[in-house]
Formats: sequence, C-alpha cells, structure tokens
Amino acid sequence: MKKILIIEDEEGIRRLLRYDLRQMNFEVDSAKDGKEGMSLALANSYDVIIVDWMLPFYSGIELVETFREKKIDSILIMLTAKDEETDILEAFEAGVDDYLTKPFSPRELSARINAHLRRAKSPNSEHTIEVEDVIVQLDKHRVTIDNEEIELTKKEFDLLVYLLQNVDIVLSRDQILSEIWNFDYDGDTRIVDVHVFKLRNKLENSNVKISSLRGVGYVAKRK
Repeated sequence: MKKILIIEDEEGIRRLLRYDLRQMNFEVDSAKDGKEGMSLALANSYDVIIVDWMLPFYSGIELVETFREKKIDSILIMLTAKDEETDILEAFEAGVDDYLTKPFSPRELSARINAHLRRAKSPNSEHTIEVEDVIVQLDKHRVTIDNEEIELTKKEFDLLVYLLQNVDIVLSRDQILSEIWNFDYDGDTRIVDVHVFKLRNKLENSNVKISSLRGVGYVAKRK
C-alpha cells in the first residue's frame, strides 16, 4: 500500500484529503503544521508528500528545500493559493514535482498522484543517450556535460531525456505535458516553461541548446 503524508494547516482540507485518499486505498498520515510535518517526513518513508505553502513554524517552501537536502525522494506536491509565474518557479526551484492551486478538485489531485506513481515505477532502460557533450545514463539517472556531473530533479531528468530522444524535432507543450506528467493540465502549460527555463540554465555550458518556437513548443538542437 502506497503511503502519503498531508501537511496542511486548514483542518477542513486536511480532513477531506485524508478521507478521499484513504478511500483510494492509500495509507495516510497528516500534520497540522510545518514542525509536525517535518518530524513525520524525516522519521518515515512516504511515496507522496502533499504540502501546503503557508504553514505555521515552517513554510511549505522551507519544508521542500529541507526534504530535498535530506535526499528524501518522495513525490512532492505543493498546494497553494499562489498562482503567479514567479511563485510557480520558486516552488519548482525548491524541488517540488507538482503544483496545484487552491481551490482544487480532489479528483484532479488524485489523478496527478496516480500519474506520478505510475511514472515513478516505470523501469529505466539500461542504456545511454549521448548528444554532443551531454551523456545521460538512464539506468543510473546520471547526467554529465563534458564528463562533469550535473544535478537534475526527477522531472528535469525526464524532460531532458525526452528532448534528447527527439533531437531536432519540435515538441509542443501539450506533447511534453502528456509525456512527462501523463495528464492534462487544463491548458496551463507554464509548468513546461518553468522546467525548460531551469534545464536551459543547467545546460548553458553544453553543446546542446533548447530552442523555443513561439506558440509551438521546444526543440533540442546541437550547437
């Protein structure tokens, strides 16, 4: 049974999520503030952690940053009323795998959780992708540029693999959403732009360039 931690200070939302997720046969723990959430996350192993942005003691961003520093590889989903692009970028920079704005549908949340879990259990092929000076070892989740290893989040890694598997092919944002996140974001493709922006920065010293075609999508090219 998959195990989920909910860190949410609003009792009504916490109770609703706990009920819905248990109905879906998840084992669920919950915390009412950042301190309790931190304690539970560090003491237990969770497949998914759902964390609110605004919390007493520690903010959701502080929790996510700490979890990633502690090498917690749970799927991290941020809940928040914030929806500006800078907020989304901050959340993904901290290390979240997904971002859901309030008010949200429990059905949408469950769909996203299941999509992430399906993708997480998909086996990696044991081979290497090499484009110019970028080498991706799929079995080890390792990326090097000119023999120097770079750190990527799980979603950045998946995005890079998809782009390199389709060098010189323009991929629409909808194609990327479907391939990397496995579900529709109801037309909000900013999540793709945020991840491409971050990936571009990490590849700036490589001979691989990610170009954008306005209104179309993105393409990986050799410089």
